[in-house]
Amino acid sequence: MVKRTSFETADCPVARSVDEVGDWWSLLIVRDAFDGSRRFGEFQRSLGVAKNILSARLRALTDNGILEAVPAGAHHEYALTPKGEALFPVIVALRQWGEAFTFAPGEPHSELLDRRDGKPLRPLEIQAADGRPLTPAETEVHKLS
Repeated sequence: MVKRTSFETADCPVARSVDEVGDWWSLLIVRDAFDGSRRFGEFQRSLGVAKNILSARLRALTDNGILEAVPAGAHHEYALTPKGEALFPVIVALRQWGEAFTFAPGEPHSELLDRRDGKPLRPLEIQAADGRPLTPAETEVHKLS
């Protein structure tokens, strides 16, 4: 088996983030946690992932402080930590990108709605400190020496 490269000490925040979150299963687990899944069986039913893979991903997410195992009777449940909840904009951005680019026009898909008014969310927008919208061409990465 090929050993996974660690980006734990990389100088790039994107690389370190990918190292913490892991892979697509981990992002889908986080998505399901935002949707209310808390128990191993709920994640397993929703994702259809093998139990050993799910166990490994839940353990990694817990070890990285994204989920925490909380007692629930004879078993435990998984709850998002503040660090995990901070992934909400990432999940929303992936969802909105997927809605825009991975479905045919008119093809049905799930929607993320505001609980208060039942309306879809506005598209996420990257903004400058003064609030004006920014495009990739209007940003630059400042690398530290």
